[in-house]
Amino acid sequence: MSKSDQSSLPCGESRRGVRRIVVLGAGESGSGAAILAKEKGFDVFVSDCGTISEPYRALLDQNGVPWEDGKHSEELILNADEVVKSPGIPLTAPLILKLQAQGTPIISEIEFASRYTNAKMICITGSNGKTTTTSLIFYILKQAGLNVGLAGNIGNSLALQVAHENHDYYVIELSSFQLDNMYDFKADVAILLNITPDHLDRYDYKFQNYVDAKFRITRNQTKEDSFIYWAEDPVIDREMKKIQLGATLYPYGLSVPNPLPVSEEELALKGRHNVLNSMAATIAANVVGIKKEVIRESLKTFQGVEHRLQYVATVRGVRWINDSKATNVNSCWYALESMTTPTVLILGGKDKGNDYSEIDELVKEKCHTLVFMGLHNEKLHEHFSQLVESQKSKVERPIQIIDTNNLHDAVQAAYHAAHEGDTVLLSPCCASFDLFKSYEDRGEQFMEAVRKL
Repeated sequence: MSKSDQSSLPCGESRRGVRRIVVLGAGESGSGAAILAKEKGFDVFVSDCGTISEPYRALLDQNGVPWEDGKHSEELILNADEVVKSPGIPLTAPLILKLQAQGTPIISEIEFASRYTNAKMICITGSNGKTTTTSLIFYILKQAGLNVGLAGNIGNSLALQVAHENHDYYVIELSSFQLDNMYDFKADVAILLNITPDHLDRYDYKFQNYVDAKFRITRNQTKEDSFIYWAEDPVIDREMKKIQLGATLYPYGLSVPNPLPVSEEELALKGRHNVLNSMAATIAANVVGIKKEVIRESLKTFQGVEHRLQYVATVRGVRWINDSKATNVNSCWYALESMTTPTVLILGGKDKGNDYSEIDELVKEKCHTLVFMGLHNEKLHEHFSQLVESQKSKVERPIQIIDTNNLHDAVQAAYHAAHEGDTVLLSPCCASFDLFKSYEDRGEQFMEAVRKL
């Protein structure tokens, strides 16, 4: 059976003919999918080529799910009737190609979990702002007293919640990787915040492939469903002119009627990008039927998310800001745009096919020092050295570039480069996997290093 032949199932019914489910990857999503599959009576096996962390090993053992780590045993995988793939495994991985070649359906944890719940799905994607908007919508629904779960890239595994809990609503942050392997899933409310180049290394360095992945959030939607999108995003605008969608459309932006029930000054989240995020969340809450007074109070009291423009400390008159979640260039653009003082910018990490020119003007306007932090800073040097060279004849003090290859040295370099009244901003533009386990790990280590100054 090909992926395109996969059809929807009634809630709670196992797919006919599917007896053995193999889960590839045993992180949050994979472990949750395995537990749900076991509960639904499937023959389940989990395989992870890395090391499964102790909490997930214990969870699998407690539920009687066999597993392996440090390898993929093909004889235990290629006999699967269906495979649930971790979003971190690329579609071009040799084992995935073998499964595809023999016609084994490969789906995401979200797709699998959605078969066993009738809950309303509020789904958020975009290159930037996903976590903030998802968290804000969840907060509003919780404040309204709804029975709601938080899932996807944040919160607990959707599959694990479906297995052990019974929510009426799920607010789900979806990456392009998760959307790649979703076929029958349908969002009752789909939100597309923006699209800028990201993860191009996973999409054959073709931006349109990434755009197509993001628009999969509208898949299977009907007139009874809602599609909320930023009307002023040029990429979204271009795609909307090319395609016909079945959902009821809810555009938002600075050039369309303002849905906010409070003034921008009253919003807990500051910055132009957060005004837009708050608009999207407000429309979603309106669609669900939340009372205006609950939305109003929630927008005024929401506290934001960790590692996104998170204040750390003021040291010798210098503010330190943790924006480790800025794993692409556009996200760094938003962070720089919100800076109101001279800035020392720490950036670097695993390059994903980045085009740094997007932040050139803001770097020239806001920054006096760039601190590179990564194992391979060559592309950063190639781009920003040219920027500095072009400045030399035009400004009295061109931007200073400092090269480091670890976080401790980067923090020390920023500390010595900053002056009283400055801001040191960690907004890396890059993925964290050269030096850290995750962007959270990077942010935690950064905050710890700052507090030791």
